[in-house]
Amino acid sequence: MTSAQAIENACRLLERAEMELTNLPLMERLDELAASWLSVAALLTEKERV
Repeated sequence: MTSAQAIENACRLLERAEMELTNLPLMERLDELAASWLSVAALLTEKERV
């Protein structure tokens, strides 16, 4: 897993969240999952620097 892959996962989730305008709980959950992937990306980026 690379930071780029983690960011791609976050983007896919955010795109899906945009399609769920009528389902707020799902939209929020997808947003939370995307934020988790962005955290993973940040950790991987830091690891790649070391």
